[in-house]
Amino acid sequence: MKQEKNLAWRRIALAIAGLSAACSHLETRQPPALQAAWVVLGEQGLAVARVITSDAQCPVLLQDGAAQTMRVRAAAASVAQRKTISKAQDTKPAAFPVLTCEAALEAGARSASVGGRDLPLPKPAPQKIVVIGDTGCRLAAKDNYYQSCNDSELWAFRRMAETAAAFKPDLVVHVGDYHYRENACPQGHAECAGSPWGYGWDTWQADFFAPAAPLLAAAPWVVVRGNHETCERAGQGWWRFLDPRPLQAGRDCNLADDDRQGDYSAPYAVPLAQPGAQQAQLIVFDSAKAPNLALDKSHPAYRAYLQQVRRVDQLAAQAGVNFFVSHHPVLGFGVGRKDSGELKIWPGNGALQDVLQDVYGSRLFPASVQAALAGHVHLFEVLSFASDHPTQFISGNGGSSLDAPLPQPLPAGSTPYPAAQPAYFGNSNRVGFMTIEREPETWKILAWDKNGKPISDCRLQNRHAVCHAVTP
Repeated sequence: MKQEKNLAWRRIALAIAGLSAACSHLETRQPPALQAAWVVLGEQGLAVARVITSDAQCPVLLQDGAAQTMRVRAAAASVAQRKTISKAQDTKPAAFPVLTCEAALEAGARSASVGGRDLPLPKPAPQKIVVIGDTGCRLAAKDNYYQSCNDSELWAFRRMAETAAAFKPDLVVHVGDYHYRENACPQGHAECAGSPWGYGWDTWQADFFAPAAPLLAAAPWVVVRGNHETCERAGQGWWRFLDPRPLQAGRDCNLADDDRQGDYSAPYAVPLAQPGAQQAQLIVFDSAKAPNLALDKSHPAYRAYLQQVRRVDQLAAQAGVNFFVSHHPVLGFGVGRKDSGELKIWPGNGALQDVLQDVYGSRLFPASVQAALAGHVHLFEVLSFASDHPTQFISGNGGSSLDAPLPQPLPAGSTPYPAAQPAYFGNSNRVGFMTIEREPETWKILAWDKNGKPISDCRLQNRHAVCHAVTP
């Protein structure tokens, strides 16, 4: 009798173990339908809830207990191969076997959730802003460069995102370049073996949505488009997933003939406070296609940027304090190496400087622009000026292959723009992010490494920053 009972219990235990294994196997083979959920802020701070799902229908969004079915932004699709910056043999059609859904959040909503996940709600006057940029893992055949995507220290975006999320920000600003895995990892490269590549969902998930998940859950986002999100690169995913505006046929980067529409978009403002309460705002500028050199005045890109800059003028009049946010730094330094190995330093973006100068003269910006935020250069940089130019911050050290740090002090006579007179320059190539916090009379702007250790400490007031580097 005792043996029979023991045998029965053993059978039950085996059954439970088998059921558990089956569930585990099912969980592995069939991941939850909801792939990502976040909130993006658009024109005048309009908050939009976004999700990516493998379901055939959009999920239900709950706002203060009221239910609504989210609408389809982009249906699942496999897009025919188009011209990219890579050779034809190094690219492939972009597959998006997921549904992108969205719904506007009600102003003043106290709670919002989808699929059991709470969504972060925007605050009328965010006190702590995290700024990140240039976050993906570079796989580039044209440069014969393959970053160690499988090594969390050598590609540290996930670690940085976890640290930044622990700061409990009210807002996250990404200054562009989310996607870097353009080409296949070659055989024999263990550091990136098995990585997805190309411009489809699997690559977007690996390069951005999976590692950014803690930060997507922490706060609403403002997203800036980088040169890696042009139509010849990851523009299809940019329009499907990230841009806050409605998705329009012809602006989706699916057909190369439509790139003139898909590669440019008007600037918009995101308020950082309610009117009258030390009103400040971000002006988001799409510089994705801006070349390094000045454009001919008859070039379509010059005309497109001239129109955008004139819109900046209108937006800047809405607030006394403006942060100009673009991917390419107008008043920062670029850095590289010559064939000899010698360090080479470049000035700010020539195309943007030329257009801005044509509208605003040598100051380059409206008087109410106190600072510029950018990425593109894979460093943290801060430049404050003795001349009447806004302070430039660069937060391009988000995890992609880092640039060599610039010398400090800079070589005599170095300037990102002929009329600008640098008063302070600091930089670092440690992976990290920035924070911006409002103070009664100043803005406290700090740079941090991926582990939350400070790099630089600045106070911004009336366009000028007083900074000091923090010893590691």
